[in-house]
Amino acid sequence: MDWMDSTAMGKCPIAHGALTNAGNGAMAWWPKALNLDILHQHDGKTNPLKGFNYREEVKKLDYAALKRDLHALMTDSQDWWPADWGHYGGLMIRMAWHAAGSYRVQDGRGGAGTGDLRFAPLNSWPDNANLDKARRLLWPIKKKYGNRISWADLMIMAGTVAYESMGLKTFGVALGREDVWHPAKDVYWGSEKEWLAPSDNRYLDVTKPETMENPLAAVQMGLIYVNPEGVNGKSNPLLTALHIRETFGRMAMDDEETVALTAGGHTVGKAHGNGSAANLGPSPEGAEIAEQGLGWMNHATRAVGRNTVTSGIEGAWTTNPTKWDMGYFKLLFGYDWELKTSPAGAHQWMPINIRPEDMPPDVEDPTIRTMPMMTDADMAMRMDPTYRAICEKFMADPAKFDDAFARAWFKLTHRDMGPNTRYLGPDAPSEILIWQDPVPAGPKGYDVAAVKAKIAASGLSIADMVATAWDSARTFRKSDYRGGANGARIRLAPQKDWEGNEPARLARVLGVLEPIAAATGASVADVIVLAGNVGIEKAAKAAGFDITVPFAPGRGDATAEMTDADSFKWLEPVADGFRNWQKKDYSVAPEELLLDRAQLMDLTAAEMTVLLGGMRALGANHGGTKHGVFTNREGALTPDFFVNLTDMANSWVPTGKNSYNIVDRKSGAVKWTASRVDLVFGSNSVLRAYAEVYAQDDNAKKFVEDFVAAWTKVMNADRYDLQA
Repeated sequence: MDWMDSTAMGKCPIAHGALTNAGNGAMAWWPKALNLDILHQHDGKTNPLKGFNYREEVKKLDYAALKRDLHALMTDSQDWWPADWGHYGGLMIRMAWHAAGSYRVQDGRGGAGTGDLRFAPLNSWPDNANLDKARRLLWPIKKKYGNRISWADLMIMAGTVAYESMGLKTFGVALGREDVWHPAKDVYWGSEKEWLAPSDNRYLDVTKPETMENPLAAVQMGLIYVNPEGVNGKSNPLLTALHIRETFGRMAMDDEETVALTAGGHTVGKAHGNGSAANLGPSPEGAEIAEQGLGWMNHATRAVGRNTVTSGIEGAWTTNPTKWDMGYFKLLFGYDWELKTSPAGAHQWMPINIRPEDMPPDVEDPTIRTMPMMTDADMAMRMDPTYRAICEKFMADPAKFDDAFARAWFKLTHRDMGPNTRYLGPDAPSEILIWQDPVPAGPKGYDVAAVKAKIAASGLSIADMVATAWDSARTFRKSDYRGGANGARIRLAPQKDWEGNEPARLARVLGVLEPIAAATGASVADVIVLAGNVGIEKAAKAAGFDITVPFAPGRGDATAEMTDADSFKWLEPVADGFRNWQKKDYSVAPEELLLDRAQLMDLTAAEMTVLLGGMRALGANHGGTKHGVFTNREGALTPDFFVNLTDMANSWVPTGKNSYNIVDRKSGAVKWTASRVDLVFGSNSVLRAYAEVYAQDDNAKKFVEDFVAAWTKVMNADRYDLQA
């Protein structure tokens, strides 16, 4: 199955579940209406810290004092939620892990970068049970340090400090994650209407994990990874191994990283299932007001310490669950295991004839020994040949395991932060890693005017210049800060061969621009962007406006050695409404594909509108198609797209699934053709309101200015050196 091909399932690899109207709001009367909320969520209205710059404030943080307080917290057990063995390390690690573990590489969404574990649905996922207690334990520290540490940073830092306190030499931890203040509406977690619904509807064939619906990574609604009891709760370690490989792969982890994370994550802490799950109250979002945001409360029986119920699985994985050691491998491979059930009724594996000295102590009384356990995922590490070989390699070289886990943990908790140039804090590692998509610093001292003159005289068309710059920049994803024009990776595999980049045209254009870069000392990345700017300036002049598109030199050129080509395949566009193109037909409407791309690019609805209308006027459609080019002045930066779209002298006639004719009402003559992406700007009430602004006789200049501003935002989206 093609990595992007969800057509056979009637699905599509975008967050379309977040785009449709649902619930009891005013728009619920029209469930098929296009919902633009996904583009409105970053307008700042919910942020109580107006004008606040977190990346500047966190630099003022007393970092050493914060670390001391976090270390002290680990062993400061509270009566209301006592620490297992007097150490909160396992709980804090699980919180950080589950905050980060929702990341998926397909669309870059999820992850720990925004602190949205505080909000629904994540705060109430079954797999996140009792993590509300971890955040509440952290509250005194958050209260003390205030705005100088975000919840997003604090949760990840707490997990990393927990490992340090247990003896692991970590790879480091970086700050710089800024909190959101409302639940994310841009993440499609699945179509299920109930928690932990069977996996089957996520797959064409549940025995073939690669058929899981994109962009999902977890096997069931409400889980972070796989079901610890086995696929659909049925133990089958070898099948579980296949699901682990697919799920962790969709979270950007290879087999060695997967084994390291599984073993390292289960070296400390325990699972909780010593009681009846039926006694647990609702999750935080559904709990009574008197619970004050806490969920899964048990008011029927004792519910803390050794009687805690979380996953339903009961027991620790190792003999010393508060110590970083090789104990996981010692027990997993030192004993035979049999399938049993926990006191809560969950399936788990128990050792046969375990020696008393290998049994972990009770969480409250160290004189009592308890049975360890393994999940189906752990048994997969033992039974899958590839995973077993990696485990054996780690067992033979504990230092290699320590390093592999430290690096994998760092990747897990930082994957969605983007390049290391965004890292802040004294413990941020300086080593550059390929998954950070490194880009070298680019030259700044060249003569920009001379470069622009050479581009203008090159013979390239406006469409060629604009389309190439756009294609280079449109890969940017605000979700995980990947992609963008910096690095000029459009000239490298795999991007140079993507269908959406028109490989033949791209090669021709680069054949003109690369010699200009070499002759002037500019980077190819800068020259590509400058070419787009030159094209826009020419088009604006043709429309009667002399403008200069803002430009900041300094982009670098990445090399093939700096590029993980396999990882970059996930950035390939399956559609680009701005250039009126999609790779194939999907069950999802083209206009929803447009919204998804606009949201990933961090565009507002107004910015999306002006950019699309301008791109049509510039003739920048994929392959030179004429859909949506509602103008007789193609190549001039005019608002003709909006003028003619809103002109009631025209009528709109469907001619196919995604094609329309624009017909003169009087003569019946076909004037233009269009796609759904074009016509939605006339049919959707909000988008039409924006379109009418630019169609007004007095707003031609505003259109040019707004287009240039939005264009510059796209070109500079990955220029973190220009951002505070």
